Amino acid sequence: MLDPVINFFKSIFAIVAGAISGVIAIIISPFVWLRNFYRNSGGLLKGLIAIILLCIIIPYLWFFWNAAWVRNYDNNYSNALDLEDYKVSAGEQISVEGGTDTTRTCGKSAIVSVASELIDFNVNQNGWMSSMVLYKLGFFGLDWDATPFLDNKASFQRGVQQAVQRTAIELVDTLGRVRGTSAADDDLSRARGRLQYDEYTWYFTLSPPSPILPTPDAYREGRERLLRFNDRLENCDAVFDVRADNLIRFLDRIASDIGSTSAALRDRSDASNAGWFDTRADNQFWYAYGQLYAYYGILKAAHADFADIIESRQLTDVWDTMEEQLRATLELDPVIVSNGREDGWIMPSHLTTVGFYLLRVRSNLVELRSILDR
Repeated sequence: MLDPVINFFKSIFAIVAGAISGVIAIIISPFVWLRNFYRNSGGLLKGLIAIILLCIIIPYLWFFWNAAWVRNYDNNYSNALDLEDYKVSAGEQISVEGGTDTTRTCGKSAIVSVASELIDFNVNQNGWMSSMVLYKLGFFGLDWDATPFLDNKASFQRGVQQAVQRTAIELVDTLGRVRGTSAADDDLSRARGRLQYDEYTWYFTLSPPSPILPTPDAYREGRERLLRFNDRLENCDAVFDVRADNLIRFLDRIASDIGSTSAALRDRSDASNAGWFDTRADNQFWYAYGQLYAYYGILKAAHADFADIIESRQLTDVWDTMEEQLRATLELDPVIVSNGREDGWIMPSHLTTVGFYLLRVRSNLVELRSILDR
C-alpha cells in the first residue's frame, strides 16, 4: 500500500537530482573546456593563461567571500546601542535651566543613532554588494538576482537601506524642524541626498564615461551628516520636534513602506508556484527581512525618542507588543526560500509566511497611530 507514496517521493527526488545535475553540468562545462585547452597549449601560452586566470580568480574569491554571509548580523543589535540610557526625549535639555552655551546639553536622537549604525553595518562592517563590479557583471552574463545563490546578501542590504532612506526623509521633512514650517536642517538634508544615492554605482560610469563617487562612499557621507546632526542636537544647536502628530506621521510612513513590500511579496507569490526553483523568491524574502531588521531597531529607537508621549498616551503595552512581534519575525531563517502553493506541504510558501508577519506588524502600527490620533 505504501508503494505509490514511495514511488512519488522517488520521482520527486529524481527530478530534483536531475535538475541539480543539469545545472552543475552547465556551470562546469566552460571549465572543462578550458582545462583541455590548457593541457594542449605550449609553455608560453600556459603561462599567459595562468596569469589571466589569477586575475579572474582572485577578484571572484574576494567577491564570494563578501557575498557568502552578512558580517556582524545580530537580531538583538539594538541592545548594544543601550537605548535605555536615553533618559530624556530627543532634543530635550538635560542640564539645569540657565546654563551657558558651553554647559547646556540636550538629549541625542536614538532614531538618528540607530540609522547611522545601520549604515555602518551595511557599508563598513560589510561590503556593499550591489555596486561591486563583479555583482554588476553577473554570472556568465546572467543577473545575479536571477540566480539561486550569492544574491541574498544584496537583497537584505537593500531592504535595510530602504528603511534608512525612509527614516532620513522623515527626519528632514518633519522630525528635524519645528512644526514642519522652519527651514530644513542642512546636515539632515545632505544626509537624505546622500542616502538616496543610486544603489548600483561603482567607481566609473559609462553615461558619460567618467569617474564617479561609488555608492558606499555616498552612504558613508550620509552617515557622517547624521552623526554631525546628533552632535549638534546634544549641544542644543539643532531641533528634534517631539510631538504626537510627528510620531503619527512617522508611523504612517513606515506602515506604508511595509505595505508596499507586502504587496510586492503578494505579486511574486501569485506570479509563481515554483517552490524551491523560483530564483526570484529569495530576493523578495530577504529584502523584506532586511527591511524588518532595520525597522526593528528604528522603532525601538522611536520608543526612546518619544518616551514621554508613549507613556502619557498609555501606549507602552501596545508598543512593546509591536516590538515583540517584529523581533519574532527575525527568527525566520529558511535554508532555501521556497515560493510554493500556500497550502503546499512539500514546498511551502515562505513569501506568504513573511508577508503575514509584515501585515501583523503593519496592523500594530495602524493601531498605535489610531490611539495617538484620538
